[in-house]
Amino acid sequence: MGSFDGFVYTLVTFGTLALAGWALVDAVIRPAASFVAAGKLSKPAWLAITGIATLLLWVMGPLSFLGLPAVVAAVVYLVDVRPAVRSLNRGNNSW
Repeated sequence: MGSFDGFVYTLVTFGTLALAGWALVDAVIRPAASFVAAGKLSKPAWLAITGIATLLLWVMGPLSFLGLPAVVAAVVYLVDVRPAVRSLNRGNNSW
C-alpha cells in the first residue's frame, strides 16, 4: 500500500502534466496571427516552450531542476498569453 506522500506526489505530477498539456493544445489551436497581434512571442516559440515543458514534466516530473521552470512556463502561457490571444479571436472561436 502506498504512502500519503506518494499519493500527493502522483497527484501533483499528473496535475502539472495536464496543465502543460492544456497549454500545448491551446497553443496549437490558436491562429498564429493572434500571437503577433497581441504583442506576445510567435506561435512557434510558444509551441516550443509548451512542448518542451510538457516533455520535461513527463520525463523528469514537476519537482526536478527543470520541472519547476516547466510548470512556470505553462502557467505563464495560460495566465498571460492565452487570455490576450483569446480576446483577439473572440468573434471566430467561442472556445
